[in-house]
Amino acid sequence: MPLDSPQRVFTSLAAILGLVLVTITAHPRAAMHQAAAAIPDLKPYSETIPDTKVSFDMVPIAGGSFTMGSPANEAGRGEDEGPQVDVTIKRFFMGAHEVTWDEYDLYAFQKRRPAAAGAAASASAADAVSRPTPPYADESWGFGKGRQPAIGMTWHAAAEYCRWLSAKTGKSYRLPTEAEWEYAARAGTTTAWSSGGEAAGLDGVAWYAKNSDGQPHPVGTKKPNAWGLYDMIGNVAEWTLDQYDAKRYATLSASLASKKSLVEPVLLPGAARYPHVVRGGSFDDDPEKLRSAARRFSKPEWSRRDPQQPQSIWWHTDAIFVGFRIVQPLEQDDELKGFRSKITRESPDTEK
Repeated sequence: MPLDSPQRVFTSLAAILGLVLVTITAHPRAAMHQAAAAIPDLKPYSETIPDTKVSFDMVPIAGGSFTMGSPANEAGRGEDEGPQVDVTIKRFFMGAHEVTWDEYDLYAFQKRRPAAAGAAASASAADAVSRPTPPYADESWGFGKGRQPAIGMTWHAAAEYCRWLSAKTGKSYRLPTEAEWEYAARAGTTTAWSSGGEAAGLDGVAWYAKNSDGQPHPVGTKKPNAWGLYDMIGNVAEWTLDQYDAKRYATLSASLASKKSLVEPVLLPGAARYPHVVRGGSFDDDPEKLRSAARRFSKPEWSRRDPQQPQSIWWHTDAIFVGFRIVQPLEQDDELKGFRSKITRESPDTEK
């Protein structure tokens, strides 16, 4: 049998390599392992919520430094995205995708469902965490549940979910800080989007106004970013831990002084309902809102149609574009240990 020509050998090798790349792209777990390759002491893991069959994947994110915010000449830039500041982030785990209804329903509605046959009565700390009151309307807004991203919850509800999940699993889960979120979304890039400097590259990685057909989609159906994170931009916008301040970056820049970089900056919220930082853009947004540096903030109009007085601290009637993902820090600062929302039914809309 004659030997293959060099050209045929090259073609065969290229086909094999192409198949490997397709496999990595198509399978979330493979992409997670690829992202973890640069962090030999950390591996992705899958967490099964105790007493259930529901699980979620966590991706290791190596610590490092990056420039937060956008340059003055970036198209679509908001004034609250600068001046740019150098920030250092400690290593952490981040949800491979947004929290789904499969996960969130266990927290929000489990107590209103019949207990599974043979399930032991739960008396854990998780049961002491407040649960959402019934929503004013269909919480899925007709988009379906299951692997769809959970939507329409308030910042308070997202923060309390993290506290419930921490008590349930024994691990420390919380919302990402604004700095952690941007660091993970950029995945080592400095362009407007992690997919590059042109909006044309968004179709492969994001559900947004151009391709979403006006609705969110099941998580993980687009390509992940370079660190194995799905839907970091588009699909649903994501809550972060921080209170919103339009002049936040100017304050951070002034505090740098002789320092080369700020370590793990965060603006912890108080008891006011608004405003909190939302990142990533959604299925309903144009490309400029999906930029890595783009900032958005919550406001009372997100519950405009809620007739209750006081309005719900759990559900937004007019923010079906917002969801969240979680992080598990490995080196938690003292001010974030045991963090919990201070919002109550009596909380004012904004700080007085």
